[in-house]
Amino acid sequence: MDLRAAVIGTGFVGRAHIEALRRLAIPIQGVLGSSFARTEESCQALGIARAYQTMEELANDETLDVVHVCTPNHLHFQESELALRAGKHVMCEKPLAMNTQETAALVELARQQRRVGAVTYNLRYYPLCQEARALVEQGTIGEPQIAHGSYLQDWLLYPTDWNWRLEPERGGAMRAVADIGTHWLDLICWITGRNVKELCADLATVIPVRQRPKGPVETFKKTDNLATAPEGMSTDDYGSILLHFEDGLRGVLTVSQVSAGRKNRLWFEIDGSEGSLAWDQEQPNVLWIGSRREANRWLIKDPSLMSPQARGYAAYPAGHAEGYPDTFVQLFKDLYGYIDAGDFQAQRSFPTFETGHYEVGLCELIALSARERRWVEVPG
Repeated sequence: MDLRAAVIGTGFVGRAHIEALRRLAIPIQGVLGSSFARTEESCQALGIARAYQTMEELANDETLDVVHVCTPNHLHFQESELALRAGKHVMCEKPLAMNTQETAALVELARQQRRVGAVTYNLRYYPLCQEARALVEQGTIGEPQIAHGSYLQDWLLYPTDWNWRLEPERGGAMRAVADIGTHWLDLICWITGRNVKELCADLATVIPVRQRPKGPVETFKKTDNLATAPEGMSTDDYGSILLHFEDGLRGVLTVSQVSAGRKNRLWFEIDGSEGSLAWDQEQPNVLWIGSRREANRWLIKDPSLMSPQARGYAAYPAGHAEGYPDTFVQLFKDLYGYIDAGDFQAQRSFPTFETGHYEVGLCELIALSARERRWVEVPG
């Protein structure tokens, strides 16, 4: 494989991308940070040769094949667009853009440029999420009938907690649903093979006023010693959504970024006509398999016991835990393998720009449903 990458964004998730690319031995030509000083600092800290000064300089680098967009949400559209027009493939963090007008434009541009566009819904790539999909496809739980669960965090529990995602002009009009709820929705649609037909949502801003630091704050960093000023909030801390999927599957999702003690707890259960599956991201190496006719069981991640189509996504043998950083490796392995094969008409196993467009569309309908207090249909 002779593909080279660049990463835009040097914060928490940008560094996750860099680590995964290095594990796959994909050369990183350079990075671009929020300022040239920060870019140079990151290059020195991470041992990366080139510090780009502008997005235009990066896009015009003819040695690049793939651009990873790991910046705040409001930059995703313009950075992805520039990269595509320069003939680069794009791996963009979610959400793909701020609204469906922008996401639709990126889908069409990638098609016109004959470039590959992917979105980092990396949670699909936990080995046991791959196994859950395989078991549903095999009919192990019969016909999926109910999907329920939650995605809960506590990192924005206090009024003094702050991050750029709280700023609508940078993060978008939706927050908890767009930031973490879309991961759950993507997982359930992908595992069951069923899209959402209609939904009914309730959203709430649990903390209406927060203390905004008078300076930059990195994701997941404490703000205790910074000077602050009060600022009113408009985005969602919490949401619950009733869901009707295709083929009669019903579901419900709760999301929260203000649930004390829940650090990063995506949990789902899928109940079928013959069995059930449940998984918890905070205990990612265990899949619960429920039955009426025999004893319930726990599948501890073990490639030798997993389905053939899921086995390749477990990089280590039984008893060796795999977690969040490994999901990026498996996703990028799929993406770069696809690009290297060169057949862009072939089916894509990774989340695409079309996936990103669909998820942003769901967010807009969830906001509409909550605002108008009614069920809304998802266009076919």
